[in-house]
Amino acid sequence: MSETLGVMLCGHGSRDGDAVAEFAVLANHLKRRLPHYPVEYGYLEFATPIIRDGLDRLKAAGVSRVLAVPGMLFAAGHAKNDIPSVLNTYAAHHGLRIDYGRDLGIDPKMMRAAADRVQQALDGAEGEVPRHETLLVVVGRGASDPDANSNVSKVMRLLWEGFGFGWAETAYSGVTFPLVGPGLEHAAKLGYRRIVVFPYFLFTGILVQRIYEATDAVAARHPAIDFVKAPYLNDHPLVIATFEERIEQIVTGDTAMNCQMCKYRTQVLGFEAEVGAAQESHHHHVEGIDTGPSFALDPDRLLQANHRHGHDHRHAPYPHADHPLGPKSMVGKP
Repeated sequence: MSETLGVMLCGHGSRDGDAVAEFAVLANHLKRRLPHYPVEYGYLEFATPIIRDGLDRLKAAGVSRVLAVPGMLFAAGHAKNDIPSVLNTYAAHHGLRIDYGRDLGIDPKMMRAAADRVQQALDGAEGEVPRHETLLVVVGRGASDPDANSNVSKVMRLLWEGFGFGWAETAYSGVTFPLVGPGLEHAAKLGYRRIVVFPYFLFTGILVQRIYEATDAVAARHPAIDFVKAPYLNDHPLVIATFEERIEQIVTGDTAMNCQMCKYRTQVLGFEAEVGAAQESHHHHVEGIDTGPSFALDPDRLLQANHRHGHDHRHAPYPHADHPLGPKSMVGKP
């Protein structure tokens, strides 16, 4: 009996309606590029449809085997724990085969897409500043997984050497350190005429907006430096091509993630206690919470969601949350 294959694109979700819309656009790109498969999408939290909704639609369409991919750059907690938990639970309850693919990862196509975004920023900048007098700051999402965070540094190094910039730094929008503000203040002390800030993000959202706002704030304090804000990846054709490749790799069986430095499998410095930790989803409490102005303008609802999201998780706390350049210590600072 032949299998009927379908594709499930699994996103994190966002409180920002534009971010949710951009993810839906990506799913539509994949639908056009993969006409031989039904393609659905869903989110872990803060947006609808949720992942189960997409799986329901695939099942109703007669799909017997789902090719599921995480709509994420790197394999941190969401890709390793939360999405697999949702998929495994659904598969067990509905008798549906679901095969899970890997993150986008460090990939030549992704690097070319990143380079295009940086070049786009340089092309739009005013005045001529030599590459060797330009500093690049690559900003990642930030995770409690040091392996995922280290991938942002690798992206930075590949772009640094590829463009021939004078220097480069990494910063993060949250969870780990250094945060964007301290990272940019440090970069501003290094004596470069131009600083290019590149959010290595798939889509817009509250975090990307904060990165740009932090850039403006630091730029105002250092008017002699030309700060240039690069666009995030979005639906770059090579990003879409990488997603397509990840889906086809499920069919060919080439889906192994690089787990050499996974904190759940080996004792990574500072994270030794997390080896063998239960890998389960922590997003049920915010699953399906909607986005848009009504959510953003309701402080009680937002505070309640943030409280649940921050304190109901049962995973180990991030060991450096109180770092002087990290998230807790920077609360309330400009």
